[in-house]
Amino acid sequence: MTIQLTIIGLGQIGTSIGLALAKHKDLVTRVGHDKKIAFARQAEKMDAIDRVDSNLPNSVRNANLVLLCLPIDQVPETMRLIAQDLLEGAVVMDTSPLKVVVADWAKELLPAGRHYVGLTPVINPAYLNDASTGQQAAHPDLFEKGLIAITSPPRTDSDAIKLAADLTRLLGSTPLFADLAEIDGLMTSTMILPQILAAALLNATVDQPGWREGRKVAGRAYTDASGPVLNLDGSQSLKTSIISNRENVLRVLDSALAELQFFRSIIFEQDDSVLEEYLERAYRSARKWWQERLAGDWENEQSVPVEKHGFISHLIGSNPRPRQKPKSTN
Repeated sequence: MTIQLTIIGLGQIGTSIGLALAKHKDLVTRVGHDKKIAFARQAEKMDAIDRVDSNLPNSVRNANLVLLCLPIDQVPETMRLIAQDLLEGAVVMDTSPLKVVVADWAKELLPAGRHYVGLTPVINPAYLNDASTGQQAAHPDLFEKGLIAITSPPRTDSDAIKLAADLTRLLGSTPLFADLAEIDGLMTSTMILPQILAAALLNATVDQPGWREGRKVAGRAYTDASGPVLNLDGSQSLKTSIISNRENVLRVLDSALAELQFFRSIIFEQDDSVLEEYLERAYRSARKWWQERLAGDWENEQSVPVEKHGFISHLIGSNPRPRQKPKSTN
């Protein structure tokens, strides 16, 4: 007997999760939904899902686990639309970069007896330089040699948290249990700040004097520095991340501005030795991080072996109750 997993949002992350679970069809029936039906059909052709359901509320009606792999600005409305059709005992997980605000939405919008757990995937280092996006960047091993941070509000059902850990291991990743606010701080520094700096670089150069010729000679350095903008799910998504996480964003921006101001002072003072040391320290830091990230062997932590039927038994064993009839929307 299998359980139903509904994946809502079939871009890189959602499609990759489906692909990684293709070898576990004895445990999971994968249902997919995307606002763009072509994405859903393509995911089905790729064997990332077993079937498409174009009706959002219907797609979750028999789902024991619902994965929201969406831009963060689409999460609250999606929760609102599926709320009354969720099975009692269903677990809703998301892969958004921020967790405090999503947990607040879940508390407000999900009915009693439904559980929220947040996932923050860290991808396989083999794909860190992959310039492709969306479904073209989906891979069955996208989460191998990586971590998935698991976060949950206080008093979350322990079976829901265990389910998240089991899913993480099925995807080939290592679970990292973390605090909601802690993850928000980390993602602000490592994801949101690079996107903000990339936006600032583009707005400081594109359509400015000299850009007509500059665009012809911009190369690898400009590509790498501006690249985070191309990884956005749209400007609305970044705006939501900034506004809902304002305190953290201002903190990391202040730190970045202080570094830039110090950098400027070194250049202004023409202090060659300080400038050289400053750049060398940055080079050493980047090289050290890159080597550690490629190895992915954080403190020699060992992944807990997957109990093949643990994933399904948590749902069937802990949730034997029949599905409640959805409330009428008429």
